[in-house]
Amino acid sequence: MTRIDPKEAARALNDIEEIVQRVRQSRTYDIASQMMILWGVLVFGGNIATFLWPRDGSYIWIGVNTAGALGAIAISMFRFPGAGGPGFDLRMAMAFIMFFAFGLLSSVVFGHFGPRELGAFWPIYFMLFYCLAGLWFGRAFISIGIGITALILIGYFFVGGAAFLLWMAAVNGGGLILGGLWMRRI
Repeated sequence: MTRIDPKEAARALNDIEEIVQRVRQSRTYDIASQMMILWGVLVFGGNIATFLWPRDGSYIWIGVNTAGALGAIAISMFRFPGAGGPGFDLRMAMAFIMFFAFGLLSSVVFGHFGPRELGAFWPIYFMLFYCLAGLWFGRAFISIGIGITALILIGYFFVGGAAFLLWMAAVNGGGLILGGLWMRRI
C-alpha cells in the first residue's frame, strides 16, 4: 500500500471538489437549456401568432405563459437523478409567482403599458432574472440576458410597427433557443 503525503491528499480533494462543481454546473446548465429552448419555441410562436392575429394577442400570451409554466414544471419534476434534491421545489414556484405578480403590477397597474411597451417590458424583465441567476449559476446566464436585452432595446427604438413582433420572435424566441443550445455545449 502506498502512502500519500498531506499535500497530495489536499490536491486530490481539491481536484474532486472541482469536478463536483463542474458536474453541478453542467446539470444546472442542462436543465436551464431545456427550459430556455421550451420558452424560446413558445415565445417565437407567440410573437408570430400575435403578428398574424393581433386582436387575439392577450389570449395568445395567456396560452404561451400557461404552456411555458406547465412545461417548466414538467421539466423540473423529471430532473435527472443526482441533479440536486427533489424535482419540484415549492419555493421556486412561489418565487416565480411573486416575480410574475410584480411584473403584472408594474406593467398593468402602475405602468399602463401599450402593446409595444408590454412586448419589450416582459422579455427584458425576464432577462433580468437570467442575469441575476448568472450571479450564482454561471456567466452564460448573464451573457444571454444582456445580449437578448440589448437586441430587444435595439428593436424597441429602431424597428417600427408590426415588424417589431417579428423582431421579437427572432431576438427573444430565437435568442432563447440559441442560448439554450449554447448552454448544452458549455
